Amino acid sequence: MATHDIGLIGLAVMGQNLVLNMANHGFSVAVYNRTTQTTDEFVGGLKNEPQDKVWAGTPDRIQGYHTLEEFVKSLKRPRRMMIMVKAGAPVDAVIEQLKPLLEPGDIIIDGGNSYFPDTNRRDADLRKAGLRFIGTGVSGGEEGALKGPSIMPGGHHDAWPFVKDIFQAISAKVGPNNDIPCCDWVGDAGAGQYVKMVHNGIEYGDMQLICEAYLILKETLGLTNNELHQVFKEWNETELESYLIEITRDIFTVKDSLGSGDLIDKILDTAGQKGTGKWMSQHALDLGVPTTLITEAVYARCLSAQKDERVRAETVLAGPKDAKFTGDKKQFIEDVKQALYASKLCSYAQGYVQLNAAAKEFGWKLNNGNIALLWRGGCIIRSRFLGDIKAAFDKNPDLENLLLDDFFKAAIEKAQPSWRRVLSTAIQLGLPTPVFSAALNYFDGYRRGRLPANLLQAQRDYFGAHTYERLDKNRGEMFHTDWIRERTL
Repeated sequence: MATHDIGLIGLAVMGQNLVLNMANHGFSVAVYNRTTQTTDEFVGGLKNEPQDKVWAGTPDRIQGYHTLEEFVKSLKRPRRMMIMVKAGAPVDAVIEQLKPLLEPGDIIIDGGNSYFPDTNRRDADLRKAGLRFIGTGVSGGEEGALKGPSIMPGGHHDAWPFVKDIFQAISAKVGPNNDIPCCDWVGDAGAGQYVKMVHNGIEYGDMQLICEAYLILKETLGLTNNELHQVFKEWNETELESYLIEITRDIFTVKDSLGSGDLIDKILDTAGQKGTGKWMSQHALDLGVPTTLITEAVYARCLSAQKDERVRAETVLAGPKDAKFTGDKKQFIEDVKQALYASKLCSYAQGYVQLNAAAKEFGWKLNNGNIALLWRGGCIIRSRFLGDIKAAFDKNPDLENLLLDDFFKAAIEKAQPSWRRVLSTAIQLGLPTPVFSAALNYFDGYRRGRLPANLLQAQRDYFGAHTYERLDKNRGEMFHTDWIRERTL
């Protein structure tokens, strides 16, 4: 008998917490995992879960199944089933197993970190089979999955009314009355997964910027972890208020449980990554948009992974000698704050430029203001100024770059002196700040009406007859010069 509102396949921690979230909001959920023991242990252990995870009546609304046939038969029509397995081939494998068991109009949802071209392909294939597919980004980690994530669905638009009630119920809420869901329809095909990819890319940039601010404060001013905690605590009460600043503040207070001192000082300085930031950078190159800040954040992780090589290089390569900071300590901390804020603004500006380019490429109709709203709660990059981003796009939906909005233009102008002082100091002291630098270079490049690419085009035409356009002729009219013959010296 079909009794469940929705089904979920894949009971790793994210899947389990999404199930609990759905059941906590009154929905009946069928669950399936390839390893039946996992299903049994999850369902059987529900009555022993702590109160903050399981609301009254939740265990009665969750039922496990050992076969996909039983799982599918238990779902109300149109059947709604969410896949939470590893991205790539595992998702395709589950879809292929489900297809013979489904009927036209049934809805398959992929909630993992899938690469958007896979989502485009799956959407097209399932449409041919009469099925509806949703590729949805889910951000917020394990805690967000349980207590309210940011949810970014896209795909077959006709499926949205059948999942809207569930998704918006379980999502994070924002607004004066805490009643605006951080979930809305994003667009066709892979649009939802694309927005999640951009979210993750911005997350890469934000995290690296904070790390560079930490390096500058620690190495330039010699701040202790207690002092760093205080700095980030104060920053989180300003325009920099955000989830990432908040957790950074807390990190500096944690002691090492396996030894003496602070835990942060015992962690190996090699960063991992799961690929979404890299995907964003790769597609930026395909689109021809300068997402330089996020790309540098990806490269910073790659460089961090070369730990053994860096340790060897440290004994051979030298930087500035006897360079010390001699300025006003309090003012420099404020300068770093302003530099961080300005760089973050450039990061989001680049992210939206790429979103607009992708929307044009794939024919998606994205609502940029609503996307900012999706990120205001539940997700890793949630921050105060996302409300300012929404306001900017509400004022001008066709805004081509956030830096041109009055609010962001004023913020950058205020931060510029500090931004330049911080980078000058870091360079003089030999501190690596690739993402701070990329942000300022993007700003300086974007604000100039003329760049040295005229020389680049001349070089290309010289060695490869690639032609060039002229300032005094119509755009699109191409010229070629025999540079060797025309030389005058």
